Amino acid sequence: MHPASAKWYDRRDSVFIEFCVADSKDVKVNFDKTKCGFSCVGGKDDVRHENLIDLFEAIDENECKHRRTDRSVLCYLRKAQPGTPWPRLTKEKEKLTWLKVDFNNWKDWADDSDEENYDQFSDLMHNMDGEDDIPDLEDEDSDDEKLPDLE
Repeated sequence: MHPASAKWYDRRDSVFIEFCVADSKDVKVNFDKTKCGFSCVGGKDDVRHENLIDLFEAIDENECKHRRTDRSVLCYLRKAQPGTPWPRLTKEKEKLTWLKVDFNNWKDWADDSDEENYDQFSDLMHNMDGEDDIPDLEDEDSDDEKLPDLE
């Protein structure tokens, strides 16, 4: 068994972990008050992946959810104490080779005084009823306009 590579980021009321396994099957995600467990079979060689994370702080395991896509499994972990920043995902300070910070989604919210500026994705994940309830997040005000053909 191999650990799946993963990325994580912190929000005011939640933590997101994305396990990057393409074509995952037999996905199991377990949430405990201080742990998150993940396992699946995936990739082109059908390798068995397993990760067990001792979390930095407690979560509300009843409010945690996950969503599988063709490329990854995204987990939403609801913090037991919202408003407390997590400087790292794990309880131990040890560097894990399979775990990275998702800097594309990272936001220094501790210095942000705008209370109404909650992350759109965080709110969607929090309001989900089931695994398949995430709507398409395409921006309706996209700057993408049809460009004229080149001559």
